[in-house]
Amino acid sequence: MLFQDTIVALATPAGVGAIGVIRLSGPDAIPLVNAVFKPKDLTKQASHTIHYGRIEDAGRVYDEVVVSLYIAPKSYTKEDVVEISCHGSPFIQESIIQLFVEKGARLARAGEFTQRAFMHGAFDLAQAEAVADVIAADSAVAQAAALHQLRGGFSNELAALREQLIHFASLIELELDFGEEDVEFADRKDLEDLVNQLLVAIRPLVASFRAGNAIKNGVATVIVGKPNAGKSTLLNALLNEERAIVSDIAGTTRDSLEDSWVLGGIKFRLIDTAGLRETEDVIEAMGVERTQAWVKKAQVVIYMADATTETAASIQTGVEALGAIDIPVIQILNKKDQVSSETLDAFTKEIPSLICLSAKNKVGLADLEKALLDVVGLDQVSTGGTLVTNLRHYQHLLQTQETLESVLRGLQTGLTGDLIAQDLRYALHDLGEITGQISNDDLLKNIFGKFCIGK
Repeated sequence: MLFQDTIVALATPAGVGAIGVIRLSGPDAIPLVNAVFKPKDLTKQASHTIHYGRIEDAGRVYDEVVVSLYIAPKSYTKEDVVEISCHGSPFIQESIIQLFVEKGARLARAGEFTQRAFMHGAFDLAQAEAVADVIAADSAVAQAAALHQLRGGFSNELAALREQLIHFASLIELELDFGEEDVEFADRKDLEDLVNQLLVAIRPLVASFRAGNAIKNGVATVIVGKPNAGKSTLLNALLNEERAIVSDIAGTTRDSLEDSWVLGGIKFRLIDTAGLRETEDVIEAMGVERTQAWVKKAQVVIYMADATTETAASIQTGVEALGAIDIPVIQILNKKDQVSSETLDAFTKEIPSLICLSAKNKVGLADLEKALLDVVGLDQVSTGGTLVTNLRHYQHLLQTQETLESVLRGLQTGLTGDLIAQDLRYALHDLGEITGQISNDDLLKNIFGKFCIGK
């Protein structure tokens, strides 16, 4: 696909800095810059070269700049691309951009450079979305997951699955053309084996979304428990700063308090909440309601109990009262330094998974950290496994899984070829939607509209 216009945008963050980079892409990118660049003739320069000069027009010198040339198809967008490194004054940047607009360029829309790269076949849609994820990555693991997708790891897996499915789908479709002759081109047993193989590959991808989404957006980790269990002390200990007010007075925390914490390259969003108890204090009661609301939105819940005032039975009752269905709950017993070893043994005998620690003295935090990483599923990331981090991808994979399970049931019950063919078409469509082999303008507008300007 060839675009007739040339786009321009600031590729670096807006604001004052040492330098700013202005990017142009399109058929007139080089002529437009060459018309105002002195003293070299950029139309005679080789690709992937840089040139020092000045932007000048009608006797006005805009700035001294360095120009980088990328001649099609050896560029990010596979079009002619020029990047101008100028001084980081917002006034200078805006003046140069306005100059190119006056000369015939158009201001780029959000994500339009990457959209052009996708449209020209530089990468598929899943990889294009990974570009935004790399830019937004705020932890080592989020970056690793995004780079794995950007390099085609996820796309390659999907391509292999889709290629196998296309082969059998075409044979089924061929059978329909010879419906009156009652012939079978696709061996049903081979198709059943293939569908089973595809499900073995797809199910782990679907299951990985919980960890992948948490890694991409941060793991919402809610700390709950009764008043004075030490929730705020634990938050301060994990963050290694006095983030929350700590007091012996019950009900100090009236509202939720959130902060980010990176552990093992993964960002956790720690939420300290009001103590769970019945109260006549209106403000505290509102805090308790918010705690319960946070639990419903959590990806991990840390239930904190006080070793000096609670029992194993009360802990189990408290956890059950949370109603945290399908949400991992890590149970910890605080203030281990204030009770005997016999008391601790009695607790862990009743609740083997209980983690005993002292938040005040920062003892036992390593056990809690390990439990958090285990819940997220760090092993899959560290071993290079593919993680689904994008909700759109997850929805299409889930739909593909359900469709293939329908195909499997149909094969086992002797379903007719036309109905099997229809399900195979649905599965191929969903897989194609992920990588952009099947797409529409609304989908592309929605995806690239979330990018930053200049990328």
